[in-house]
Amino acid sequence: MKIETVTANGRKRAFEVETAKGTFPFPYANVDPTPSGKDPVISLGPDHELGNEAFTYQLQSGKEGSVHIDSVLEINRDPALMADLLLYKLSLAAKQQLARHAEPVRVVATNLETSPAQIYRLVDPTNYTKSFSQLVRLLNYLGCDVDVSISRTEHGHRRGVASPTAASASRKAPVRHVAPTASGVL
Repeated sequence: MKIETVTANGRKRAFEVETAKGTFPFPYANVDPTPSGKDPVISLGPDHELGNEAFTYQLQSGKEGSVHIDSVLEINRDPALMADLLLYKLSLAAKQQLARHAEPVRVVATNLETSPAQIYRLVDPTNYTKSFSQLVRLLNYLGCDVDVSISRTEHGHRRGVASPTAASASRKAPVRHVAPTASGVL
């Protein structure tokens, strides 16, 4: 996702990051160096060297910082990013369990009625086209129980600025923690 514009809002003590999906706040407290009244932001904008997927700012003191869009989306609990993070964590757990498993990948694939190439795709943390179901099957075969716990977030809504509506309050809470119990890696 590309950053279109970014502004510094000293009153809210946050950057306001505009993308094609909307405008997301990013609090000053989450950046280093931190802007302040004594050291305000003097220059700010999408970073072209980082493909407009980050923004860079400079403080009056000369200190600089950059923030990637993934950090902005994570703070704002973007549903697509949160789903990708869950798949990433499960993939890492499956990769670690597969490395510890006594059977060769070919045997695992045969027993799961798939190919070794598919097993390698499942444990690749950069592949986001796999399904949760496939990863759970693999982890169960490798001797892990996958425990999903659901809890309410602080805000109970997608973005840190808007207040929750009746519609968003009635939705299920996002999954926050998934851990294979046999390994304890997450």
